[in-house]
Amino acid sequence: MAQTAKKLESLTPIPGGSGAKSKFNLLHINIGVIPLPLYLCIATVVYLATVYEVLPTDMIGGFAIIITMGILLGEIGMKIPVLKDIGGPAIMALLVPSILAYFNLINETGMTAVTQLMKSSNFLYLYISILVAGSILGMNRKVLLQGFSKMFVPLVLGTLASVGAGVLVGMLFGYSAKHTLFFIVVPIIGGGIGEGILPLSIGYGQVLGADAETFVGQLIPAAVIGNIAAIICAGLLSRLGTKKPHLTGNGTLVKSKGGDGITESTTINKPVDFPLMGAGLLIACTFFIVGGLGHMVLGMPGPVLMIVAAALVKCFKLVPAKIEQGAHHMYKFVSSSLTWPLMVGLGLLYIPLEDVVKIVTPSYIVVCVAVVVAMVATGYFVGKLMNMHPIDSAIVTGCHSGLGGTGDVAILSASNRMSLMPFAQIATRLGGAATVILAIMLLKLVS
Repeated sequence: MAQTAKKLESLTPIPGGSGAKSKFNLLHINIGVIPLPLYLCIATVVYLATVYEVLPTDMIGGFAIIITMGILLGEIGMKIPVLKDIGGPAIMALLVPSILAYFNLINETGMTAVTQLMKSSNFLYLYISILVAGSILGMNRKVLLQGFSKMFVPLVLGTLASVGAGVLVGMLFGYSAKHTLFFIVVPIIGGGIGEGILPLSIGYGQVLGADAETFVGQLIPAAVIGNIAAIICAGLLSRLGTKKPHLTGNGTLVKSKGGDGITESTTINKPVDFPLMGAGLLIACTFFIVGGLGHMVLGMPGPVLMIVAAALVKCFKLVPAKIEQGAHHMYKFVSSSLTWPLMVGLGLLYIPLEDVVKIVTPSYIVVCVAVVVAMVATGYFVGKLMNMHPIDSAIVTGCHSGLGGTGDVAILSASNRMSLMPFAQIATRLGGAATVILAIMLLKLVS
C-alpha cells in the first residue's frame, strides 16, 4: 500500500512543475485581452455565421468581423521579430485583409457587413472625430497653440524636399520629371484617395482631355506604397525614441519647460466616469457636424474645420473641465480598443492591391520611398531646429504622405502616438488640399 501511494504521488502534477506549468500557460494565452479558448469560440461563431450567410450585414456583423481579425493580427504583428519594431500590428492589420480581399477569400456576406460599417455608418470618421475631440480637449492649451503655429514650417519644407527628392530619383531611374511629379510624387502627398486621388483624377482628366477613371488606377499605387513606407518610418522613429528618449515627447509636438504638458491634470488624474464618456462621444459627433456645416458655408474641408472648432473651444474654455475629461477618456478607450480593428476594415475596402500589382516595379517603389524619406527626414531636422521634439515632428510631417485619415490612423498607430491626431489631420487635410490645387494648376501650365 505504501509503495502504491508513493507511485500515485509521483504521477500527480506538482504545483509549478512541468505538467501544471504547461496547463497554466495554455489557459493564460491571450489574443489581445481575450483568453485563447474564448477567442477561438468567438472566431468560430463569426466564421460559421459568415459561411452560412446569417451574419448581420450591419454594424453588428461589421464589428464582429473587424474586431475578431484586428485583435489577432495586431497580436501577431507584435510578436514577429523585426516587423514588430517597424509598426508590425498596423502593417499586418492593413495588408493581410487587403490580400484576403484581393484573392476573394472574404465572402460577400462578410464584405457587405464591413462595407455597411465602414462606409454607410462612416466608422472611420467617427473614430477620427473621437480622437480629435478627446486629444485636443485633453491637451495643454499652451502646447496646443505652439504646436499648430510651429508645425507648418516642417510641413512646407518637407513637401518641397519630397518633391525635389522624388523627381530627382525618378529621373535617375529613367522616368520623366513630368511623369514622376504628377503620377508618383503628387499622389503620395495629395491627402489620400477620397480627398486626393479622386479630385486629382478629375482635374487631370479635364486638363488632359481624358476620362477621370483612366487616371485613378495610375495614381493609387503610389499613394498606397507611400503610405506603407510612412508606416515603416513611423515604426522606426518610435523605436529610435525608445532608445533615445531625449529625442521624443512621446506624443508631444513642442518642448515645454514644465514637462511635456500634453494633458491637463484634470483629465488624467480623474477616475473614468462612463456618463461623462457618453458626453464626450456627443461632443465628438457635434464637432464633426460643425465641420460639415462650416464646409457648406466656407467651402473648406469639413475635417479641418472640425479641428479648428475643437481648438477654439479648448482655447476659450467653452466647455466645463468635466466634459473635457469625458471626451479624453472616450478617446483613450477608442484609441486603445478599436485601432487595429479599424485598420482591418480599411485594408479590406481602401487598400486596392489589384491596382498596385499592375503598375509596381522595383524602381517605382524606390521613388515612392525616396519621397517619404525626404518628407520625414526634413520634419525631423527642421523640428529639431524649432525646439520641437524631432521624432514627433517627423511623424506628423510624415502623415502628409499617408492615405488621408486612413494613413493618419495607421502611421500614428505604428508609432503609438495617437495624441498627435489633430496635428496629423492638419498636415494631411491642408497639405493634401494645397497639393491637389497646385498640381492641377501646374499641369495646366506645362500641358
